[in-house]
Amino acid sequence: MAASTIEIMNKGMKCLTEHMGIVEAERFISIIIQEKFDYTKWQREYFDTKEPEEISREASGFEKAHPYTGGAVRL
Repeated sequence: MAASTIEIMNKGMKCLTEHMGIVEAERFISIIIQEKFDYTKWQREYFDTKEPEEISREASGFEKAHPYTGGAVRL
């Protein structure tokens, strides 16, 4: 079953505050609102500047730093 909008917002804020702190999380949200942030455009611009090998290295580093713990939701 899909999460409700409130559940997604709560999870997002929890993630932001745990990793950035409340002040930086609020700042991030403020920037997103002010800039009319387009995630798809940002993602394309970000990844278009990287070589596939660099993306692979970053993904491998992330995987090592954040090992899978079995908590994924199966669709």
